[in-house]
Amino acid sequence: MSNASLSPLPSADRPDVTARLRDALLGASFTADGLLELLGAPAYAALSRSETVPALRATRGDTPLERLVRLFLLQQPVPHARVADVLPVDACLESGWLVRAGDDEVAATVDVRPYGGPGGEDWFIVSDLGCAVGGAGGIGNHAEGVVLGVGGASMTLAGLTVRTPVSAALDLGTGSGIQSLHASRHATRVTATDVNPRALHITALTLALSGAQDADLREGSLYEPVRDDETYDLIVSNPPFVISPGARLTYRDGGMAGDDLCRSLVQETGEKLNEGGFAHFLANWQHVEGEDWTDRLRSWVPRGCDAWIVQREVQDITQYAELWLRDAGDHRADPAEYQARYDAWLDEFEARKVKAVGFGWITLRRTAAAEPSVTVEEWPHPVEQPLGETVRAHFDRVDYLRTHDDAALLEANFTLAGEVVQEQVGLPGAEDPEHVVLRQNRGMRRATRVDTVGAGFAGVCDGTMSAGRILDAIAQLVGEDPVALRDRTPAQIRLLVEQGFIEPA
Repeated sequence: MSNASLSPLPSADRPDVTARLRDALLGASFTADGLLELLGAPAYAALSRSETVPALRATRGDTPLERLVRLFLLQQPVPHARVADVLPVDACLESGWLVRAGDDEVAATVDVRPYGGPGGEDWFIVSDLGCAVGGAGGIGNHAEGVVLGVGGASMTLAGLTVRTPVSAALDLGTGSGIQSLHASRHATRVTATDVNPRALHITALTLALSGAQDADLREGSLYEPVRDDETYDLIVSNPPFVISPGARLTYRDGGMAGDDLCRSLVQETGEKLNEGGFAHFLANWQHVEGEDWTDRLRSWVPRGCDAWIVQREVQDITQYAELWLRDAGDHRADPAEYQARYDAWLDEFEARKVKAVGFGWITLRRTAAAEPSVTVEEWPHPVEQPLGETVRAHFDRVDYLRTHDDAALLEANFTLAGEVVQEQVGLPGAEDPEHVVLRQNRGMRRATRVDTVGAGFAGVCDGTMSAGRILDAIAQLVGEDPVALRDRTPAQIRLLVEQGFIEPA
């Protein structure tokens, strides 16, 4: 398909109509909470799997909310007369939110999905028809230039982002505008860029319909639309990171070889960040034969930046190719065409000696430290979103540890972090455990093995005694030389601080 197959978009220059439409949607409880109450949890969850039948069954009545869900979320024509008493229908037809369908029905030109903001805001995400539910592959819309709605990846990025008040934020590759919407809550100025002009138009609609501040919208790839003298306190991007042969789909394929787009994006970010500023990305990276994937990612980090990179998932090249072929709806195509496309993906990977692809998060923070900290780790386990505060605390701990040597750690006081529990592992009935595990029930939900001294130390940390005095007391209790214990324990204390099990008092 080409762009010509996509529906004309509503006017972005009719704030009066957009405001009236917003009021009508809110008046009918067309909100995230209202949608969940109407559909019920199973039908609501089915939407994210591209399944609309449960929602269609739940909206067979004739309430205003049911009509709006069918019209704006499920792409069903609705009789003109049944919409006229809910929406400013004539103004919506004139400005392009609706079109006539048949003699007496109207249909939406875009999807509108209710979305609850973190502060209880009632927001609306605008996207191309069929793209509010389950992504483009779910409805077979793989038109070039299509703009998707909110999905799992965009919500993950929004949850990762550090939400402190900032002067200037940059949403790079804005898509439907969800990251700009979040940034509008705590940034004085928001700039949104995208290579796809249709995405910029839809972002303007999303912001206006959500009642949020306007963004400075700029067309171009990566940092091209950003002037040389412009810097930001916050940069976020859910880029077209899919590693694919060619660039069929703007919303996911970056058009560069391998993982070069993600690498270029990360490497160019350092000079665009203000001191102390954060940048958050979702990314894919190649696992290349004969190369350590962590070394590959370390080489991406720009000079002058701390980094925390977390690999959340790894897929072999066959799993990866199948995932994105399904995303584009290619599995429904002619079998010979599907096989040819599959072959093309595997040819591309074999040529680059790629054996697997990793997916995860990359966070950068501009720092003046002489030796920036770069942490690259694998953590495929469940976490608790939102993680923005956890991310900010990670870098606070980085600052603390690089300014405190072992002697300073022993002089410091610590407290046990909230909701940390201890698990003892050993044979039933054994007098002593084989090992002790400390586990977090918040944030990253980490678990780390400690010895009995480490477990005892963490348990006593209430901010009233220095680490050294606690170790002296433990040494007396277990009959160990206190000097030897002080010598060997700071490494364990450093690890407990680094991973957030204990905090400076």
